[in-house]
Parts: sequence; C-alpha cells; structure tokens
Amino acid sequence: MTEQNKQTDVVVIGAGAAGLMCAAVAGQRGKRVILIDHASVLAEKIRISGGGRCNFTNLYAGPNNFLSENPHFCKSALARYTPLDFLDLMKTYRIAYHEKHKGQLFCDDSAEQIIQMLKAECEKGQVDIRMNCKVQHVTKVDALFRLQTDQGELTAASVVIATGGLSIPKIGATDFAYRIAKQFAIPIVDPVPALVPLTFDANSWQTFVPLAGISLEVEIETGVKKQRGHFREDLLFTHRGLSGPAVLQISSYWQEGAEIRINLLPDVELGEKLIHEKATSRKNLGNVLASYLPQRLAEGWLQVGGYQADQRVADMQDKTLRALGGSINNWTITPNGSEGYKKAEVTRGGIDTKALSQQTMMVNKVPGLYFIGEAVDVTGWLGGYNFQWAWASGVAAGQAQG
Repeated sequence: MTEQNKQTDVVVIGAGAAGLMCAAVAGQRGKRVILIDHASVLAEKIRISGGGRCNFTNLYAGPNNFLSENPHFCKSALARYTPLDFLDLMKTYRIAYHEKHKGQLFCDDSAEQIIQMLKAECEKGQVDIRMNCKVQHVTKVDALFRLQTDQGELTAASVVIATGGLSIPKIGATDFAYRIAKQFAIPIVDPVPALVPLTFDANSWQTFVPLAGISLEVEIETGVKKQRGHFREDLLFTHRGLSGPAVLQISSYWQEGAEIRINLLPDVELGEKLIHEKATSRKNLGNVLASYLPQRLAEGWLQVGGYQADQRVADMQDKTLRALGGSINNWTITPNGSEGYKKAEVTRGGIDTKALSQQTMMVNKVPGLYFIGEAVDVTGWLGGYNFQWAWASGVAAGQAQG
C-alpha cells in the first residue's frame, strides 16, 4: 500500500499528554500506531506548564478532584493508572522531581524531560509520529475509518481524538474534537474556560485597582450543595480583577451571574478581635488592621469602605467594628466574566461522558472511535490533576486497542 493511502491499526489525533501516552501504550501492545498533530512541535502544553517544569501529577489525585456532569465516570481510569504508576515510569528514565505544595509534583529540571520520556515510550512502540499534519476529514466506512490529511489518506480500525479543548489558542488549541463529535452525533457538554482569572465590571472594580499585586491566603467558595466549590489558596489582586490559585480553582465552579464569597482572614474572627482591641488598645484603626492584613490591603480596604484609618478603635461602636470584620471575613462579590480561553489553563465541559465507556473511553455507538484527555467532560483542579487525567485516560484507550 502506498504512503498516500496507508492502512494502520490506530490513528491518534493530537500529540499532547493524553495522545502521546495512548500512542505509546497501544504501540507497545504491538499495534501499528500513527500519531498526528497539526502543530510543528510536540506537546507544547506540557512544555509551558508549571513555569516550564511541568506539574505532571498530584500525589492525592482522585475522583473528588474532578468536575463532570457524571462525577463517577473518571473513577475507573484513575483507579487503573495512578500517580504512583506515572512516578514508576519517570524512575525508569531517572527524572528527578519534587513536591511543591499540596501534593503537586514538578520536574527538578525541565518539562522537556517529560516530553522526551513520552517520545521515547512511543519509539519503543514504533509509533509513527507526524507533525505539521492537518486532518481534513474523518469518515467511517463499515468497520474502518478513513482520514484525509494534507499528508495523504490513512485508513484505520481505531481513531483516538486527543486534541484537547479550547484553552490557550496561541499554542494551537482548536474545536476539532467537538466538530468530530457533532459529525458522529455525540453529545457535548457546553465548553467554558476553567482555571481562569475572573474579571469584574470596570467601574465597580475601580476602587480595588490600587490593590493590584497584593497576594494573601484566603478561603474562597461559590455555589451550593453538589455545585459548591470551596478552597483555601492564595488570592492575587490584579488591575482587572482577581487571580492566583484561589480564583483559578473557584473559576471551575463559578456559574455566570453567581457571587463568590471570600474570607480574607480565614483564621481570625475579625469583628470579635476588633472589639477586644477596643477594650485593651489605644491604637488607631489603620494600625490595628495592618497587624492582621498586608498594610497596603488594610489601608485600601478602609478607604474603599469609607473608614477613617486614623480613628482610634476605642472610640468606635461595636456594630461598626463587626461590620468591618464581616466585610473582610465574608467579602461577597459577583464577577462579570473571566479572562477567557486565552488565559484559561483548561476547558470545562466537552464530550459528554454518557456517550463513552468509562473502561475504554470508546464511543458506545461508534465502535473504534475514542475521546481522551481534556476533550472529555472531565476537568481537574489546579495542581497536576489534569495531567493525571491525561495519563489515565490515555492508558485506558491505549490498553483497549486489541
């Protein structure tokens, strides 16, 4: 058969984290695998992640760290390929790593080590990697898929879609997975940006602009009951709104029009502390508040709230002190949106898991067609969880080949 019409066992579309893992596993099972990507370089999202050191997994990754319309869907794949399994693979390549924060694991050296490891795993399975290869059409005739690409036609028994979501378009994100899903009548959960900074109405945020650059640990939450998200992480004030790990985490749970609740002093019941200060201290309000909060935040908060920083706490009414404490322990604010896909680390939503097998990631009504990784409606928290889903779902689909 000529190169222009090559028949193979598996075509994996998308040479990112999930696609590389899937291709390597399928290839090492003896399958003929072609891995294709429209980009010119391999796995750019791995390369830029974690400040170039790749937060490649989280020690504590489990189903509770993921959002999905069906929260049970991810259990099977995550149970069969765990963070410890990925660490075992890294050890064989002698890649050094460290834990940074709350189970988040990073390479000591460079994300490039993870890419080269996955590339080497593909080479072990004799995977044919084709970069700068664009897929123009995918059709299914009887039991075989035909793929028209700008490098010729491919025929395969299985096609795995690992092209991710819409996040970070500057490195090549597209809606390819969703287009294929629509073509084969596979339902989609509406995609939205996730792990993304939140923005606010410019006029209402104007008073907070001077606080840009301030960072502190907070408790943050939004939603109720099963839709409730709650985290304790660092918050960052920006010129346009709020960012930092706390906001990136809560953004995955935030629904348009909903408020977020922030406790800027999670270990202090500030109203009661201020009333105690009133009875025991001769300090002014600005100095007292600056003993609990970063000074610039204390000064800015008093200004925004219309309080006099030089007023003595001893001269203030209890209800005024309680109100000030409440504004800091329970700051309620409503975003008007987010920074969008250009700043979003991942995409929430995607291929509806009801259409897929949780064991193999195959489309139930289209035998031989698989979706893995970020393309699927499984979205992890910040901190290495989304990479663990990429590895686990990639392995599940790879092991399902033959």
